[in-house]
Amino acid sequence: MSEENKDPEDKAEGAFDKAKGKAKKTAKEAKEKAKEFTEDAKESAKEAKEKAKEFAEETKESAKEFAQDTKEAASDFAEDAKKTANEFSEGVKGVTESDNKKILAGVLAIVLGAFGVHKFILGYQKEGFIMLGITIVGFVLSCVGVGVFMVWISGMIGLIEGIIYLTKSDEDFYNTYQVGKKPWF
Repeated sequence: MSEENKDPEDKAEGAFDKAKGKAKKTAKEAKEKAKEFTEDAKESAKEAKEKAKEFAEETKESAKEFAQDTKEAASDFAEDAKKTANEFSEGVKGVTESDNKKILAGVLAIVLGAFGVHKFILGYQKEGFIMLGITIVGFVLSCVGVGVFMVWISGMIGLIEGIIYLTKSDEDFYNTYQVGKKPWF
């Protein structure tokens, strides 16, 4: 039968069968492509997982190295700090606990001589209180005018004693002010 003579129903059925065949073929191709895509995605995921695992291991190793370096640096710093603190404390002990307090007494006499601090350092409490008392009374009487003179005198005594302390030799200072207990000049 010719195409013209075919029944429209037959024509529709033929077109339907043709479309059905194409759809099956297209579905089959799509299924194969989806399968390929799924396999590719699985491979990519597997590779990404392996790379992430390698990266995590490298990061973990780097963190361990960093932590070790940090611990070493902290340990070195702590040792240096202890060493410096020990040196400082030995130096302070040497100045404050030694038999010869020449430099400490001399500097304090020049700077705070009016208050008699240098006398207390050398163990002369009575003389230290005398200088401190004169200075306090001088501050109280400074509005009268006489007080300024009293503060000035006690300051000059401290300055002179500080210069004397610093210009004496260590042995001479020790023998005069610590063994001989000479309280003034």
